[in-house]
Amino acid sequence: MFGYISGSNLFPEPLTSEEEKIYLEQMKNGDEEARNILIERNLRLVAHVVKKYSNTKVEQDDLISIGTIGLIKGINTFNVDKGSKLSTYVSRCIDNEILMYLRSTKKLNAEVYLNEPIRQR
Repeated sequence: MFGYISGSNLFPEPLTSEEEKIYLEQMKNGDEEARNILIERNLRLVAHVVKKYSNTKVEQDDLISIGTIGLIKGINTFNVDKGSKLSTYVSRCIDNEILMYLRSTKKLNAEVYLNEPIRQR
């Protein structure tokens, strides 16, 4: 997945707005395959959002995985009737998932372990 971030195009093309409407309607009616297509065809959005976090100490592949969890949660909870665009809603879900992860690991960065050597002056 890192290939997309560095320039090569590994992800499938995004859906057109007409295709997106069709798959959202099918998913609303319980079609699992439509849900999977929506997830797969929006993976490039995860890579796009992850670029914002390139200055963190977290590996890009890890951020892609965490962002993909946010994408799946976003697809699962998206409501067409609320009037927002899928990409807008899902990108916020991806952002939120990454931020939750970064906040949870921030606490761990300050911890000192007994088995670590103490710096000498």
